[in-house]
Amino acid sequence: MRKLKNSELNRLEVEAFKKATKTPVIIVLDNIRSLNNIGSVFRTADAFLIEKIYLCGITATPPHKDIHKTALGATESVDWEYVEDTNEVVNKLKAEGVITVAIEQAENATMLDEFSIEASNRYAIVFGNEVKGVKQTVVSNTDHVVEIPQFGTKHSLNISVSVGVVVWDLFAKLSN
Repeated sequence: MRKLKNSELNRLEVEAFKKATKTPVIIVLDNIRSLNNIGSVFRTADAFLIEKIYLCGITATPPHKDIHKTALGATESVDWEYVEDTNEVVNKLKAEGVITVAIEQAENATMLDEFSIEASNRYAIVFGNEVKGVKQTVVSNTDHVVEIPQFGTKHSLNISVSVGVVVWDLFAKLSN
């Protein structure tokens, strides 16, 4: 088996990406501290043709060298918007008919592998601060709370890893 060269990967140019049909998923970042995590989220969003990213609260915005370091140009391809109040974004999306989902460990949360979705719907997935998670007011405001099953000794995953796991799961479910 031979590794592929970048020229063999058939990647979209930025303009083609912007015109491409998007996966009906929106990412909402609630008070993310790490610029490297923000950049990684942009890169994951690009990889799976995510519709848009909302950056909320203390979440930094492009352009920034530490976001760029991990985003590798994805801040140019993925649509994004800064809104200070995460609940404002959740309310706006709900008014548009988007199903809102907090990714959090909470009472009566649905495990990710048991979370059913329909391809006819749009979904907004909310990820929270590296230490405090998604704000309780936001958790209470979303339509669903979904938890990533974990079986080891640690109680959480890195935010960028969580985004990758959830986005891949939703992408796979929407592709079937």
